[in-house]
Amino acid sequence: MKHRVRSHRKFGYQSIQDATASTMASMAETLGMTLPGNAAIPAADSRRMVLAEMSGRRIMEMVREELKPSKILTREAFDNAVRTGMAIGGSTNAIIHLIALAGRAGVDLPLTRFDELSRTTPMLLNVRPSGKYLMEDFFYAGGLPVVLKELLPLLHGDALTVTGKSIAENNAEAVNYNADVIRSLAMPILNEGGTAILTGNLCPNGAVLKQSAASPHLLTHRGRAVVFEDHSDLHARIDDPDLDVDETCVLVLKRVGPKGAPGMPEWGAAPIPKKLLQKGVKDMVRISDARMSGTSYGTVVLHVSPEAEAGGPLALVQNDDQIELDIPNRRLTLRVPDDELAHRRARWRPRPPHYTRGYGRLFLDHVLQAHEGCDFDFLRGKTPVRAEDTAGPSHS
Repeated sequence: MKHRVRSHRKFGYQSIQDATASTMASMAETLGMTLPGNAAIPAADSRRMVLAEMSGRRIMEMVREELKPSKILTREAFDNAVRTGMAIGGSTNAIIHLIALAGRAGVDLPLTRFDELSRTTPMLLNVRPSGKYLMEDFFYAGGLPVVLKELLPLLHGDALTVTGKSIAENNAEAVNYNADVIRSLAMPILNEGGTAILTGNLCPNGAVLKQSAASPHLLTHRGRAVVFEDHSDLHARIDDPDLDVDETCVLVLKRVGPKGAPGMPEWGAAPIPKKLLQKGVKDMVRISDARMSGTSYGTVVLHVSPEAEAGGPLALVQNDDQIELDIPNRRLTLRVPDDELAHRRARWRPRPPHYTRGYGRLFLDHVLQAHEGCDFDFLRGKTPVRAEDTAGPSHS
């Protein structure tokens, strides 16, 4: 999802309005945490300022009504957000953010739930990188309220929002002004959601792939691994004319996850080797424990968990290993015998930590893996309520 983009081969696509920001604005509105219509207003449109003022007024009303986020951020609200993210072909980053938000709200939101909902949620939004239109077109077609109204048979319509009304009530009057930008449930872009969750021996705790932006001929693929041990290794060798790679290979990038990079940067959409670009190759299967920009496209497996730096199976992959990707069956498999993997694991050693003290050390010691939201472990769960906070007024 984006406004306008310019291409740069090394760093993927960059948008004037960040795609993950657009996605998360949609997630916030679906969760019930913003006023209706907030998600898709272009940044320069004066209606953005009007909505900001209305939001400030509504916040003060919510204080008087004692309408707290804890009443809104329920399990049903998160289910609604996941479905909507799948229906709009939203950024893969939203998965990590939603899991982290749910964790802080005390709501259990496992990665498997995303795939359950993806399989039963048609993709409706015809916006790049999964479609042909821009975010402005989405706004002028009616914006997120139209999507929510169309999805209502699949949503928890009675979920409470910051308006004090349900999500169904908020969007009951939405009008679709362009049925090619926002499709109906009867005429979707895809029959499933935009994102697929993979499992298998290469990602025991899951991995993420944006199937709506993947190449059809690579949805099932088996190829030889070309391994890069870290980001520096990738950039040192990716354009080497002597790199032993062809278009059937699988590029594997390690140590770019939460602990490995550290910080899990958007390095997952690794560039196509120069020698293959010159032959006209536009996409390859790429696998890493990193993230990627929401405007990126291609057959890119992300968020592999556990990450390589934590000793996950990704750390054991070697050049020439066979890797099989099966998106329809949601499988990512390293075709190496178990005894050989056990032998490699016995020899594997972690690298020295990036930091030994200060905030960096705190981060490495407490950051969670991708399937857990990459939040700090000590921030999960609701804040305990003290007895004196719930007691009535004192009459002494």
